[in-house]
Amino acid sequence: MLVYYQSFQRIEDAIGEEKRLKGGSRKQKDDIINNMNPEWIDLWEQVCGG
Repeated sequence: MLVYYQSFQRIEDAIGEEKRLKGGSRKQKDDIINNMNPEWIDLWEQVCGG
């Protein structure tokens, strides 16, 4: 289930953000998701076109 995503122009920026997120607590990750997608709707079709 895809509940959060971000896009980047540069792969280095994406890798940096991935490392930052992986280093955070579960609560920090939940807060990020809740800010973007409070109902935790599956975004897969929206992002990937179904």
